[in-house]
Amino acid sequence: MALEPLSIKNMEEKTEDIYEAVVVMSKRAKQILSDRVVDEMISSAEEEVEMGVYDQVVEKTPEDYEELEKVTTVAVNEFVEGDIEWTNDEEKNL
Repeated sequence: MALEPLSIKNMEEKTEDIYEAVVVMSKRAKQILSDRVVDEMISSAEEEVEMGVYDQVVEKTPEDYEELEKVTTVAVNEFVEGDIEWTNDEEKNL
């Protein structure tokens, strides 16, 4: 998988402060990761209920492996495309 260059100017178009952009993207990446963990926990709990046997070990084969896009890549793409909305609470308090 080749890396694609990312222009900082694309990020600066969305916000005046590059540090704010980094914070927004990192928080979004954490949200995506959290959502994936919750989804995995829910699906594994459903599998246990379906099996009815808790001592049985389910082996996953390489065919079962699903490669997901990295959370940072998803967050950066969403930010650059304008799919993320955020507010700056510090500016509201001034």
